[in-house]
Amino acid sequence: MGLVLAAACGGAETAGGGAPSADASVDVDANARDAAPGLDAATDAAPPDATVEAAAPDAQRWLGPPYPIVFAHGFFGFEDFAGLGFETYFYKLKPHLAKLGETDVITPAVDPFNSSEKRGAELWAHVQALRERTHKEKVIIVGHSQGGLDARVVAHDHPEAVATVVTLSTPHYGSPVADVVLKLVPDSNFQGIVDALVRLVGSLVYDAAGQETSVITALHQLAVAEIAEFNRRYPDAPGVQYWSIAGRSALSRGGADCKPDRAVSFISDWDRQTDTLDVLLSAFGLVLGPDPHDGLVRVKDARWGTFLGCVPADHLDEIGQLLGDKAGIDNPWSYLIFFEELVNFLREQGY
Repeated sequence: MGLVLAAACGGAETAGGGAPSADASVDVDANARDAAPGLDAATDAAPPDATVEAAAPDAQRWLGPPYPIVFAHGFFGFEDFAGLGFETYFYKLKPHLAKLGETDVITPAVDPFNSSEKRGAELWAHVQALRERTHKEKVIIVGHSQGGLDARVVAHDHPEAVATVVTLSTPHYGSPVADVVLKLVPDSNFQGIVDALVRLVGSLVYDAAGQETSVITALHQLAVAEIAEFNRRYPDAPGVQYWSIAGRSALSRGGADCKPDRAVSFISDWDRQTDTLDVLLSAFGLVLGPDPHDGLVRVKDARWGTFLGCVPADHLDEIGQLLGDKAGIDNPWSYLIFFEELVNFLREQGY
């Protein structure tokens, strides 16, 4: 569920707790750009080169792997926090991967609080821009938290453009945390006030927050009773490979819930490590109960497609938040190494 519920508690996290880019590009049209707040022409969609584009026949335009990578954020996601120019949801991930030669990587911003139907449509505009810029037929989408649901929307609606989807701690079967929060604000008028406040604050600090932002809409979708309808409407698309990974914290080793469908060393190497749950997530951990979880999403709710196992990290540690703070006490977990090895794994699979 991203950063929203943790950030709402206030404060910072406690201690402890492709291929080279092509120059040619075709920009998305005005309608697509309107549908994708946060699309940065200087970063995610390079200026068009009409001469080169016209000279490139269709047979050469749509090239195969290695495919570019889209990292899709969860709740409270952003590409440029408060206009600071350095703080992103996937903290320092793009420059880390760029040093390794993975330069066709974007971390676009979509509406930080809304349904995955709307967020998925915005994500698709970014995917289209990336495909045009790189001349690649398909992309890889790695989604954290609700970003995994957004990725599933794009893959379902545009399977020809998505090679594979990887979800990390995505609540595919909902989250009891959403149920509890909605019970705290049951009155529809009060829910409208909550959304209005979120829009006001969001417009100041989140690059993609707009007048349609609705944290209540997003929470309703993530409620356990309502996520079944989303899954019915967005089944897996034929021809798209789906992988999933979960986080485990609160000193849990995961047990049977973390048993992978396919064991991979870049995850199993962490099996002996445990993580102390960040204090910002401790109240939500109580809501989730004894089942293995990362502070916001239970492992059993994060399993989808081919499950690769669990990593010793809470919901914030998984993406290097807040501000790159370290994981729990005596936990050497590194989200940058994890994502680096995940990308290597996907390349080895032919993507």
